[in-house]
Amino acid sequence: MPALAHPFRNVAWRLALPCGLLTLLGACQPAPEPAWSGYAEGDYVYIAAPVAGTLRALPVQKGQTVAAQALLFSLDDQPAQAARAEADARLDTARHQADDSAKGRRRDEIAVTEAQLAQARAQAERAQTEWQRNQQLVNQSFVSRSRLDDAATAARQAQDRVDELQAALRVARLPARSDEQAAAQASRRAAAQAREQALWREQQARQYAPTAGLVADTFFRVGEYVNAGQPVLALLPPERRKARFYVPEAQRGALAPGQAVSLRCDGCGAPMAARISFISPQAEYTPPVIYSNSQRARLVFLVEALPSPADALRLPPGQPLDVRVDVSAEARP
Repeated sequence: MPALAHPFRNVAWRLALPCGLLTLLGACQPAPEPAWSGYAEGDYVYIAAPVAGTLRALPVQKGQTVAAQALLFSLDDQPAQAARAEADARLDTARHQADDSAKGRRRDEIAVTEAQLAQARAQAERAQTEWQRNQQLVNQSFVSRSRLDDAATAARQAQDRVDELQAALRVARLPARSDEQAAAQASRRAAAQAREQALWREQQARQYAPTAGLVADTFFRVGEYVNAGQPVLALLPPERRKARFYVPEAQRGALAPGQAVSLRCDGCGAPMAARISFISPQAEYTPPVIYSNSQRARLVFLVEALPSPADALRLPPGQPLDVRVDVSAEARP
């Protein structure tokens, strides 16, 4: 009598057949591209003034998008204006002193010396005439020799006075000595540099946006005192938004700077293309912020990727991201 078939044998065979087919079909499918979890991050630009002062105006607010060279804030610049006005006055003084050192004495002063010289010449002519007359009288024995000597001495003194005033007139028409002129020019340059410093301090009381971006946060209110170098606000330009993700040690060798990746996030719309800009040379342990059951590797490498500025606006800092290798971009020439 033939043995009876096991009642569950056919059922097990029928169940094993589709499972085996599914396994074979799965083996024929290409392996999915590796995916990593990450998040968006921004490199903020902290805007500060190199001078201290009371915050006078803050025309922007948190969350506002500003254009390049837009006024961000201004400090009280009254002390800087006063210092610049003082520097202007000192520069004018030094400039006039330098110009004066290159000139002779004033015209009126020269006119006084010229008048004194004319008088001295007239006296010298009279003294010379008196000496000549006394010399004739001595020859005729009408005056003594001593009187002739006195007339000769008076003539020499009058001529010496003429020579003295002529020399004084030449000196009056000459500029200052070269050393004095050099010192005056040096004082002028020093005053000009002091004015530039005062003007720079006055200008630094107003700070403008170095690039377009989002005002991420403000740290002071109008009327508060701000120390020199202390940030007043944080600016986030589009080009400073990036994706950060962690790659297991086994997959790190397949990535390289400049490689294309695709970024996906909830509510971000279409995937965003990005390029790897940085791969950490040092491994670290998986940070606790990365929660993913598909990535259990403990030893990972930090990788950063930069999207285009237009796509970067869709990445608020802290946004969770899914990152994959962009195979379509790598296939394009």
